[in-house]
Amino acid sequence: MKKSAASSPAKPRKPRGRPRSFDRDAALAAAIEVFWTKGFEGTSISDLTEAMGINPPSLYAAFGDKERLFLEAIESYERSRGDDCPYTTEPTARASIERLLTYMAQEVTGPDHPRGCMMMMAEATSANASPKLRKALADKRVSAREHLRSRIKRGIEEGDVPRDADPTALADFFSTVMNGMAMMGRDGVSRRSLMATVERAMQLFPEVPAAHKRRVAAAA
Repeated sequence: MKKSAASSPAKPRKPRGRPRSFDRDAALAAAIEVFWTKGFEGTSISDLTEAMGINPPSLYAAFGDKERLFLEAIESYERSRGDDCPYTTEPTARASIERLLTYMAQEVTGPDHPRGCMMMMAEATSANASPKLRKALADKRVSAREHLRSRIKRGIEEGDVPRDADPTALADFFSTVMNGMAMMGRDGVSRRSLMATVERAMQLFPEVPAAHKRRVAAAA
């Protein structure tokens, strides 16, 4: 006797969205590698899903669209680099800037990830992105320069940078140096060459007059 359609067991429904084995952190790390290598505009959804090991619905469910994934990737990248190089903890502004530039020379030539700097790739490959994304990236660049400026300003207040130094101009200068180092690293310039750039740039950092140093030492 034939079973009626009503008595047939219902087929199990296919799960929607992310599979249970989905590892969000690992997927985000894979996305960072792709964006770092290809930039925002050069990266396709298929590039991302292949690297992340997920399908497009899972990507959209977990991260939203490509722009939101890119911003999250940038945030994660910035956090990890900030943890790796807490340069503002150095005792002087000069030592802080030198530590940051040295870290940059090492980072953009590192063998364990794409060459160059993901933030610089973001800046260079987002011309056709939405105004919201372009503003978010611009805000991050401004914030990074302000961080530098604040450290130099603190050096002026603490007496290890000349009082007549311009913290804004210095922050702009060293930001420009780092941007150039990132692009040179991307192009295959050696770490040794970039360290020579660091040495030359630090020669331009303003020195506190010797007489002032002696007065500070005497007061201490």
